[in-house]
This record gives sequence, structure tokens and C-alpha cells, in this order.
Amino acid sequence: MNTRFSPPAMALFGTSADPPTIGHQAILAGLGQRYPMVATWASDNPLKHHGAPLAVRCQLLQVVVDGLKTRMSQMCRLELRQDFSSRRALDSVQAARACFPTARLLFVVGVDLLPQILNWYKASELLRCCCLAVIPRNNWPQQERALARLQAAGARLEALPLRIPPVASSQIRQRPDPALVPKELLPVLVSRQLYGFTAHDVQTHDARQSRRT
Repeated sequence: MNTRFSPPAMALFGTSADPPTIGHQAILAGLGQRYPMVATWASDNPLKHHGAPLAVRCQLLQVVVDGLKTRMSQMCRLELRQDFSSRRALDSVQAARACFPTARLLFVVGVDLLPQILNWYKASELLRCCCLAVIPRNNWPQQERALARLQAAGARLEALPLRIPPVASSQIRQRPDPALVPKELLPVLVSRQLYGFTAHDVQTHDARQSRRT
């Protein structure tokens, strides 16, 4: 009897991680529950001014990944793959393809990015190389027109039914809030004096957690 081979799925999630938030943490946890392989990396966004160098943001993202790996099922391979990092999505996807030639690749994007994708570097080639896995964002309008344009261009789209906290890294850069970063990351931010976090933030956060429990 012939059985149809289904290649393993691999989610690819690049992010500025400037800094990583509980939103990034929730995305990675949700991807890990849905796909057998998840690769993430810190990247430079050519349209943004970053609050920390790429090497530092990579280290911060590694802390989040390590924290998740201690809690997630062994059925999922969650890895930091900084070798996939690029300013161009196509370069990242091609790097993943070179390492995992048989995997079904899903490039993870937020719904807010959909109107931009056809303007990305070699967008048509990118759409041929992977499926787009779309993350919803609270309070963000639907993107029916962008979805229709992408589908007309040949995009394969997969909606991700994930519930992500409505938090952005820009909020933390403007006003450091310990409740918006993963708990294992907070001491690192304090010790390295990043994004304005102080020892007082840790004490305040711990006190709030104690009152809740």
C-alpha cells in the first residue's frame, strides 16, 4: 500500500527582538505547540533604529528560547538559528532551505506586515519558496485587500490561531515595564543595563507577583 509522504513543517520566525517581549514568548510557545520544528533569530530591520546591537539582541532572544525549551514538549525542536538572520526575508528562507531541504517552510509574519510583502526583495521568489503563516494582532484591522493581492500573486497563506498579548518592543523602549518582558529575561536586562531597566524594576515586579500568589 502506498502512503503519501508529508514533509515535516518548520516555522521560521525572525524578529528584531528589541527587546524580546512576552509577545515574542507567546508566539514562540504557540508555534512550538503547532509545528514540530521552530527556528527563530534576531535580525536588523532596515526601517527601524534599534536600541541594542544585533549581537546583544541575539543573546537576549537566546535567553527566551532557553526558558521555553525547559517548559515545552520534547516533540518540538525550538532553536535559535542566528545563521538564518538577514535583512532580507528571502535570504533567511533560502538559508533554512539549505539546512532543511525536505521541510515544509512557513515564514511567520504579523498581519500588519501583509501590505508590505509584495514590495520586499524578490517577493515573487519568496512566495514560491515558502508558505506565509500569519499572526493576528489585537486592534489591527483586517487585511482583506492585502490578502487578495498576495493570493493573486501566488502566495500560500496559513492563518495562525494564536492569542498574543498586545505588546510591542517599542513600548518597552519608550517606557521600561517589567511586566512586558519574560521573567527570565528581566535580570539580564538589569545586569547589562539595557533598555532602562533597574534593580528597582525587579523588586517591584517580584512584589507584584507575590501579591498575586
